Amino acid sequence: MKKILLSTIFFFAVQIAFAQQMTTLTYFQNDTLKLDLDLFLPEKSDSKSKLPLVLYVHGGGFSGGERESGHSICKYLSGNGFATATITYTLYVKGKKFGCDGVLSDKIKAFQHGANDLWLATSFFIKNAKKYNIDPDKIFIAGSSAGAETVLHTAFWDFKTMNLYAKNTLPKDFKYAGLVSGAGAIMDLNLITEKNLIPMLFFHGSGDVTVPYGTAAHHLCKTNSSNWLMLFGSYSIYKHVMQMNGSVSLFTYCNGGHEYSGTLFEKDQSYILTFLNDILAGRKVKQHTIFKTGKKAPKEAESYGFCD
Repeated sequence: MKKILLSTIFFFAVQIAFAQQMTTLTYFQNDTLKLDLDLFLPEKSDSKSKLPLVLYVHGGGFSGGERESGHSICKYLSGNGFATATITYTLYVKGKKFGCDGVLSDKIKAFQHGANDLWLATSFFIKNAKKYNIDPDKIFIAGSSAGAETVLHTAFWDFKTMNLYAKNTLPKDFKYAGLVSGAGAIMDLNLITEKNLIPMLFFHGSGDVTVPYGTAAHHLCKTNSSNWLMLFGSYSIYKHVMQMNGSVSLFTYCNGGHEYSGTLFEKDQSYILTFLNDILAGRKVKQHTIFKTGKKAPKEAESYGFCD
């Protein structure tokens, strides 16, 4: 009995060790910039079946954060049949002001550099699809906070207009298979159209005063602030997509703040897995899940009836 128990412990220890293995790769490098990613591949996969890929972008206000914060969700998804990677990207406002007293052009440039780096990572995997057994038609993007703002603009900005790297290319009419956004927002709802619409999963605290849950200024800045920028958050995008009869799922943490920006990436990860598998299976998702947090809404934040 003891031998069986020890063998069982050893087996699971080996499984865990394999699950934690990763490969660090450089996905872009020029004379001034070197960008790395951590790639996780399923331990066991059918080599005849190409893998769906999830690219994760960490948070940190475009001034901090590490790609290692994405290891948890990457390990979980790779253990469930996905290739996953968490990327380093340009922290454009590092050492600069990003709050209400910052410079508006810096904020927009931060979004743009983040989106371009994610496009570069996407191009890397499309070019190396055979090497890593990736299906280029099944590439998802995911991010938390600044990472969520990055993935939303990556998905819906016009590549030709916003691309910063002349040598970077994406296939004509390329679209991501879907995205996951934790407390993210986009500059303009009109960027999301019926033509470029993709399946999306959002999770967000309705009392977030950093990145708006609905429609409001970033950081709820006053209109005379030098860094004032209107943003459309998870709830506004959710309603917009529902009007277009798109596939969208929203998890609302009633009166919760920005601390919920990483919740589904760090725990309750099965919700993300279910969403990804539903999309891969061709199922349409239309869902709004409301979690009560017991918190009171900040005075500055908008009130929502379903959270009363």
